Amino acid sequence: MLRRLLTLLVMLALLLGGAALWWLHRPLDLAAPTVEYSVGPGSTPRSIAQGWVQAGVQTSPTLLYEWFRWSGQARRIRAGSYEIRPGVTPRELLTKMVQGDETLVTLRLIEGWNFRQVRAELARAEGLQPLSAKMSDAELMAALDLPGRHPEGQFFPDTYAYSRGSSDLDVLRRAHRAMQRNLEQAWATRDETLPLKSPAEALILASIVEKETGQEGDRARVAGVFVNRLRLGMPLQTDPTVIYGLGAGFDGNLRKRDLQAEDNPYNTYLRRGLPPTPISIPGKASLRAAVQPERTKALYFVSRGDGSSVFSETLAEHNRAVNQYQRGR
Repeated sequence: MLRRLLTLLVMLALLLGGAALWWLHRPLDLAAPTVEYSVGPGSTPRSIAQGWVQAGVQTSPTLLYEWFRWSGQARRIRAGSYEIRPGVTPRELLTKMVQGDETLVTLRLIEGWNFRQVRAELARAEGLQPLSAKMSDAELMAALDLPGRHPEGQFFPDTYAYSRGSSDLDVLRRAHRAMQRNLEQAWATRDETLPLKSPAEALILASIVEKETGQEGDRARVAGVFVNRLRLGMPLQTDPTVIYGLGAGFDGNLRKRDLQAEDNPYNTYLRRGLPPTPISIPGKASLRAAVQPERTKALYFVSRGDGSSVFSETLAEHNRAVNQYQRGR
């Protein structure tokens, strides 16, 4: 009798083992073509199993949990955002989480954007926690451990990958570190004769260069014109700074009265020197141009209308270029 019982138990164990192996290697049924789930820091194996089932994995949460536990790898599951598709087995699901094979989302910050545009992009970003949404600019900078720092120009334009559930502040911290790193590298290669006293001034100049031209070949010469003007004490007279000073109220049409009557720290027609802060986020090319400007005698430039510029050494030459390319005379 005992022998028969033992035989039955062995057979039952073999059947259960076979069923378990079959289940482990059988693709999971999913409620949708893709199922996404974010494992939070400190999540328990049981809550992870339940989370996957609630997200759309059509199996028993108990089976998933017991597999995680029996495998001996339950405590090695990494926090992150994961995505699975049809064909994934329970074994592959666990391996994915243990290896931290996350599904990442990307956000791109564009050269020449101002901080309003950066914040708008963060607000639109997929799967990003909007922790800064209700913060003022000052509160946001304080949350980044940058109290009192003006936010303009502080975040490097690049593509940033993140896992769903990350916060917008995390992305901004990375973008700020990237800007500091690129600015320091550029400043270390600067022309020592520049009339720029600090990396902060180089960043301001680079932000103006970024807004003045999209032509790679013109950046260093545009920077050279502004450096010449700074050396001579001439006003920079650059429209992008005036537009920045007008703020969200700018309607797309820069008028003569805006240049001559709208006196604010960013009106470089009425005030000499650099404006008090950057006006955009410059990329590497503009940072490099600001610290290694072309040696030129030009004091003026005007857009041809195709993205390139005409440079002039005298006001008479400049006026002729303006008539040709801006006024069609």
